[in-house]
Amino acid sequence: MSIKIARVGGLIVLAIVVAVLLFALFSKKEAKSKYNTANLDSFAQCVASKGLVMYGAYWCPHCQNEKKAFGDAFKYISYVECGDDPKLCTEKGVSVLPTWIFPDGRKLTGEQGIDGLSLATGCAIPTISE
Repeated sequence: MSIKIARVGGLIVLAIVVAVLLFALFSKKEAKSKYNTANLDSFAQCVASKGLVMYGAYWCPHCQNEKKAFGDAFKYISYVECGDDPKLCTEKGVSVLPTWIFPDGRKLTGEQGIDGLSLATGCAIPTISE
C-alpha cells in the first residue's frame, strides 16, 4: 500500500513540476525595451531619414514588438500596414513580417530590435542620460 501511495505522490509532484515548467515556458511577458523609450525620438528620426520603411500587420506579434521597442517615437517611423494595403506589400516582395525596406531595395526581414536597426542604419542609440 505504501508503494502505491509513494507512486501516486510522485506522479502528483511530477505533474505539478511539469505544469509549472509549461506555465513558465508559455506565459508571455510583455516585451519591454531595454532602452528608455522616452528618449528614442532622435533615433527614430534618424532611421526615418535613411528612408527605411517598416511593413507589418496589426496581428503580427513581432511587428508589435518592433513598435513597442520605439514607444512613442514610433510615430516618426515610416510604416505600411499590410492588412490595409496588401497589394503594395506584395509588390514590394514582403513575405515575412515585419520587413524593413531601404530605398535601394535592401531588406531586413523579421524582428530587428533597436540594436539591429542601429547596426543597419548607422543611427546612434541615445543613452539613458540623453
